[in-house]
Amino acid sequence: MDLNNMFPGEMPELPYKTFDLEPYISEKTVSFHYGKHHKAYMEKALAMLPGSAYESLPVKEILTKATLDRSASGLFNNVAQVWNHDFYWKSMKPKGGGEPQGNIRKMIERDFGSFDKFKEDFAVAGATQFGSGWVWLVEDGGKLEIVKTANAQNPIADGQKPLLTMDVWEHAYYLDFQNRRPDYIKIYLEYLVNWDFAESNL
Repeated sequence: MDLNNMFPGEMPELPYKTFDLEPYISEKTVSFHYGKHHKAYMEKALAMLPGSAYESLPVKEILTKATLDRSASGLFNNVAQVWNHDFYWKSMKPKGGGEPQGNIRKMIERDFGSFDKFKEDFAVAGATQFGSGWVWLVEDGGKLEIVKTANAQNPIADGQKPLLTMDVWEHAYYLDFQNRRPDYIKIYLEYLVNWDFAESNL
């Protein structure tokens, strides 16, 4: 979902089939996550936007302005969760994982010391995010950083550029991993993360 475009009038499509992330994330998890949770955020956002002060704004402006508007907290939460989830699905791919190449690899080694140190820091961030939220690799002022956000928040309102994200809400992993969030994080990094997508976002 392009940040510079208007909020779409229909559900963003998955970039792959619901079974394509197996055996690492089951079709059941993707079907529930996309078809129930993501869809519910979409339906609520589409119900809230018409007639609001945000109706004619592009997605980026909704995310940066509504987050500061207490009266629009419900609208922000649902629009942000639609965008966050669309970005999350694209942050993974079948036969993903492995090690990044190109500019993203050079920047990771420069800013974290090594790719292994990046993976360690990213995993710790995911495991220590209390409650529901997201872990992001972002670019901020030409430097890569790992940031955590709670609930529907994302780094866009802080002027940071998301490169990839990992969902750590329980519905992202509970059917497959129960309470073993660290196991889900390891699987995400080893077999699912889409480094081509991260590179394209630089």
